[in-house]
Amino acid sequence: MLSQLIELRGDQSLLSISSLARRLNVNPSTISRLARALGYERFGELQSLLLSSSLTPTRSFYRQHATAALAADKQDLQAQARQLCGEHQLNIERFMEGLTNEDLDAFATTVMGARRVRLHGMRQFHAFSSFLAYGLGMIRSDVGLLSDDSLGVAEGLASMTAGDVLIAASCKPYTRHVIDVCRAAHDNGIRTIVVTDYSSSPLVRHSEIAILAPHESSFISNSMVTFLGAAECLVNACATVGGDGAAEALSRRDKLIDQLDIEIG
Repeated sequence: MLSQLIELRGDQSLLSISSLARRLNVNPSTISRLARALGYERFGELQSLLLSSSLTPTRSFYRQHATAALAADKQDLQAQARQLCGEHQLNIERFMEGLTNEDLDAFATTVMGARRVRLHGMRQFHAFSSFLAYGLGMIRSDVGLLSDDSLGVAEGLASMTAGDVLIAASCKPYTRHVIDVCRAAHDNGIRTIVVTDYSSSPLVRHSEIAILAPHESSFISNSMVTFLGAAECLVNACATVGGDGAAEALSRRDKLIDQLDIEIG
């Protein structure tokens, strides 16, 4: 329960012990006992901490994140690689533990039923968004990045109408611009889906569907392995839901690749 509380820091469900109990599916008295066990006289003291900014990472996030790599044994780089890959495996296991059939069905049904789908992410998540856009573009039409060299973010949102889908991605430390885009899209009736790390992520409050992917590792930045694995799971789910339509889209793609003689070997 403590681990869940830490992930919820800043979340609106922390505003009352009753809403938090419903979120965690426990009795309010259980939360009170946990607070006392942690040394607080009452839940309100723990609540204040979880709603404050005191748990926010310092400005040296990336320097701290790189500590393990910078201190690793230069004579045994394989050991560092083995540790990192083991962390990736644990993150993927955690992702699968939290992912439900309802999550996949909601994502796939929403994406495949939309008239237009746009994706948005900054820095590392620009690559993630591009990868997911490529996969979805294989099985349905009118998929692309929210902005490119010829189109700004505001123009991209302006071209979308109510019922269109925006998929946005970011993780801690969150990019403020992506949060603002999610808020603007959601406020303008665009169905917003986020791929992020915690249920307390600021992106979640501006979304209709949230896919959560853990990324804790000794990589020098935020690990993208689980996010990319999640993207493949989401694309496959969309292909399954798309059925014959997705199959026809793939067949058209194969035909054009053959006509243009794009691939060899």
